[in-house]
Amino acid sequence: MTQADFSLLLPVYAGDDAGFLRLAFESSVDRQTLRPAEAVLVQDGPVPDALAQEIARIERESPIPVSVVRLEQNRGLTEALNAGLARATHPVIARMDADDVSVPERFARQWALIEQGYDLVGTGMVEFEHDPETTGALRVPPTGPERIREHARTHNPFNHPTMMYRADAIAKIGGYEPFGKMEDYWLGIRLIASGAKVENLAEPLLRYRVGAGSFQRRGGWTEAKTEARLQRAMLRMGFVSRGQYLRNVVVKGAYRLLPAGVKKVLFRRFVGGGLPGDRAQ
Repeated sequence: MTQADFSLLLPVYAGDDAGFLRLAFESSVDRQTLRPAEAVLVQDGPVPDALAQEIARIERESPIPVSVVRLEQNRGLTEALNAGLARATHPVIARMDADDVSVPERFARQWALIEQGYDLVGTGMVEFEHDPETTGALRVPPTGPERIREHARTHNPFNHPTMMYRADAIAKIGGYEPFGKMEDYWLGIRLIASGAKVENLAEPLLRYRVGAGSFQRRGGWTEAKTEARLQRAMLRMGFVSRGQYLRNVVVKGAYRLLPAGVKKVLFRRFVGGGLPGDRAQ
């Protein structure tokens, strides 16, 4: 078992499951062919006793050093991730969510590209509902800098839970910024616009837990308004043209207002790489 100079960043909040957290952590540390040098768990506000006990167990029994950032109140994913970034002591960060499962070679594959000079490396992922071994739809991200940039004009080009990135590249753009449930999309856009060297591995190196409400959470007027606000920000920074902006506002706004079942079909057919906002925190 080898280890590399990167930190695992894993936020946890009251809605997470203790058993899911244990599996997420073990898959990202114990079972990896290349382990992180440390783990930073961010407890975003009070959590149930079972979850608190699991966090304490991880602190005691982890084979790598674990630093737990405990926020007194639930501040949401953006602030939790920024708090974790501030605590991390290594130059590269690997993202992980508390209910997903990393494939054993995930970090080794990403680290190889980081060592080649990339600032951010994402991967594909495969969905599951209950059993990580019984998988469903693939989410294959675009690969190559040009395809990633072009894809980013209409859709999130990165699967956020799969990201590995250089801490200084994130610091250069000011870290995560609040943007509804689209802070990950906004982060990726700002990284690309800053000139960061980005890439994706198409292979599904993460198993992504989905629930019955995931497509409902992508919808409604709130999400449609956030989408329009994001598109305006992209227009102001010159990331999209006025024509692209108008098209995106109409098409993507309409998508957000569709029934969940219709959104699911369209998502599976046309996107696959992942719209942001699958999870609340």
